[in-house]
Amino acid sequence: MVEKKTDAKAAAKGPVKGKKKKLKNALYEIKGDSVSRKNKFCPKCGAGVFLANHKDRVSCGKCGYAEWKQK
Repeated sequence: MVEKKTDAKAAAKGPVKGKKKKLKNALYEIKGDSVSRKNKFCPKCGAGVFLANHKDRVSCGKCGYAEWKQK
């Protein structure tokens, strides 16, 4: 049986992690010099916290607020 030799520095750093994906501008739309927001802000948390769009509702991931969409 052949044992693999490992570098001491590489072993000290820990396991190799994959590259992080860059987020696209999913929440903003840029048109010329103006920026518009695609999603609504949470009414409980205030500005800066977006509501996530789902199939049947929009919800806040921070406080759990939800608005149901009409059919």
